[in-house]
Amino acid sequence: MKARFFSLILALMLLCSCSYVPSDSSSSSASSATSSPSGDTSSSENATYSPFTLGAYALYGFHPVLSNSQANLTLAPLLYESLFSVNGQFEAEPVLCDGYTVSEDGLVWTFSIRSGINFSDGTSLTGEIVADALTLAKSPASFYASRLSEVSSIRGTGQQVTITLSTPNGSFPTLLDIPIALGEGERPLGTGPYVLSETGTHLSLIARSDWWQGSSQLPVWEIPLTSIGKAENLITAFDSGEVSLIDADLTGNDALGYSGSYQVWDYASTNFVYLGYNTRQGLCRDVEIRKAIAQSIDREQICESVFARHAVEATLPVHPNSALYDTELAQSLALKSNAFEGLDLSGRSLTLLVNIENTAKSTLANLIAKQLELASGISVTVDRLPWEEYLEALSQGDFDLYLGEVSLSADFNLTQLLSPTGTLNYGGWNNSACGAMIASMQSSAGEERQVAARRLYSYLNQWCPIAPICFKNGTVLTQYGRVSNLSPVQNNLFFHLSQWTVE
Repeated sequence: MKARFFSLILALMLLCSCSYVPSDSSSSSASSATSSPSGDTSSSENATYSPFTLGAYALYGFHPVLSNSQANLTLAPLLYESLFSVNGQFEAEPVLCDGYTVSEDGLVWTFSIRSGINFSDGTSLTGEIVADALTLAKSPASFYASRLSEVSSIRGTGQQVTITLSTPNGSFPTLLDIPIALGEGERPLGTGPYVLSETGTHLSLIARSDWWQGSSQLPVWEIPLTSIGKAENLITAFDSGEVSLIDADLTGNDALGYSGSYQVWDYASTNFVYLGYNTRQGLCRDVEIRKAIAQSIDREQICESVFARHAVEATLPVHPNSALYDTELAQSLALKSNAFEGLDLSGRSLTLLVNIENTAKSTLANLIAKQLELASGISVTVDRLPWEEYLEALSQGDFDLYLGEVSLSADFNLTQLLSPTGTLNYGGWNNSACGAMIASMQSSAGEERQVAARRLYSYLNQWCPIAPICFKNGTVLTQYGRVSNLSPVQNNLFFHLSQWTVE
């Protein structure tokens, strides 16, 4: 594990619920988390001992698919488990599932559920319970509804659950890191290593002695929960040491600065930042201009200066940690000093659209405009708009370029972003061959999926409907010296919890 040392005032934003939009509520270049001590660490030597503590919004529900509290959702992996977990390379690892079969057409998936697993009240885990939980996760109120939009039916019986899709997806297990809970209440039971306990007004997580993976592997027996009223209180509680660990977005737009003695653990995320083109009108109708723009973006400078190394550069619309990322193809749109050579653009101009409410995005737009002006001589005007006006301008096609962000699913499905009927295809790129290639990649598995991905990414390099910039990192902050051996992943900060050491 790499260690980087620095001292700074961090801009912190608690992670909002991810949704498949060019997000403005808004990331580790390695497959494992990186830890960075920050702030004045001398005070930790004389600090009074306090237990390892997490924050919770007691007035909100703890249901792992229905809760509106991001802090409470962060706790879900301690209470609940899923059919699969997704590791830092965006590969599915079985948890509650011990095997599966897929129909020849790729539409019907039958998962076998591990036997001998109980909820904290002794109720046995069955296929019926899993089916009920996933059906709830598919409902509009669920945090996970969008990723299950192509599920047409879910049926459980005995120790099996059968899921039928409307379109094939060879990487479907990567979408099933969905916590399985018993029922729809605000504090449903789970099969995870801890159980939520309440004594008077105090909440805590207590280790389960009957946990099927063995409670002796857990790093701490009891985790007190500090009651939080609003986001600012969680930051204050962490700054004061009342809370030992929080999930943070160090690339967000809320400049809630603070200093303290803490460590930073980055993890790879699917939060994809890209430059979109208006392919229907203006200069960006020309594919050669689109390519030149993409090759004039200094992604290394962006990740360093705008995102303070909490992002990893990418020239393909897939995370570099993924086996689908082809380093040879990635060179096609890499930085090129003479990208605009042979293109007569004197006196021409471009408008770059960005949401003014996002400080980091606004800074990034300014930097991209400067990079393009230096590379081409084109005048680039940055048009900063409030969120609703930004969306309206996108829908009307009133732009040449726009700065976007989307939280992709772990199977890196580009249907909504680049297919002719995609809801996020604001650039108006209408290419049926691309849609067919996306569908081919989605329906494939294993080596066939890698071949299909290479074909798709090569085609995107050729036509350049968008310019990938980077994938942002997620970040865990811990009090200095309290926890070691963290390996957080997206949607599970407590991944491989048994390897932790808590002081």
